[in-house]
Amino acid sequence: MDTLPPQGSLSERARAAVERLILSGELAPGTRLNEVALAARLGLSRGPLREALRGLERDGLLTAGPAGQGMSVRRLEPAEMAELYDMRALLQGFILARIAERVAKGALPAGTLEDLRARVAAMGAMASAGDAAGYYSENLLFHEALHRAAGHRRASGLYDLLIKESHLVRQRSLAHPERMRRSNAEHAAMLNAAAAGDTALARSLGEAHVAEGGKRRWIESLGEG
Repeated sequence: MDTLPPQGSLSERARAAVERLILSGELAPGTRLNEVALAARLGLSRGPLREALRGLERDGLLTAGPAGQGMSVRRLEPAEMAELYDMRALLQGFILARIAERVAKGALPAGTLEDLRARVAAMGAMASAGDAAGYYSENLLFHEALHRAAGHRRASGLYDLLIKESHLVRQRSLAHPERMRRSNAEHAAMLNAAAAGDTALARSLGEAHVAEGGKRRWIESLGEG
């Protein structure tokens, strides 16, 4: 039996637990969910589980099948994935521009840039070691730290939803050492622009990191099975 997170209502805890199974890959794209088995695994009744699954459907992680066939883990089509990259690029550019603006105004909390640079350095070491799992995990934390630095909750929340939908595809796209190195070089460049208070360049590099670099790495990974 899986352990539910300790905080929140029963349906919220069930939602977090199922989301964790999806984002870890244990429930792979296309997997049809057996509500009886899943409720037993989580140690709860089907009522709160169904509420949790409806929430995950709204988040884009699950999709409802024909009547009577229940829910399955959403499998993104290439056109859908391309659209996610387009939207994430706009938000990424906005987030980097916000950080640059806060630097220029002297409004960025002390230690923020040092923390972000330390994360880039850690990712560089992981890329050199070929540690794809470590790199991807730190990459997620780096982007979360960028959102905190930007100080814009709505943009962060929207970006979060887009990341969850594209999670498994992105993980595969960063599994190759050379793609990790290219990704991290982009991290360093956009962070340098933000640290210099160059709003236009920070926005441009933030957008390019997703719309050009990220999309290119995804396309490269498509032929790898």
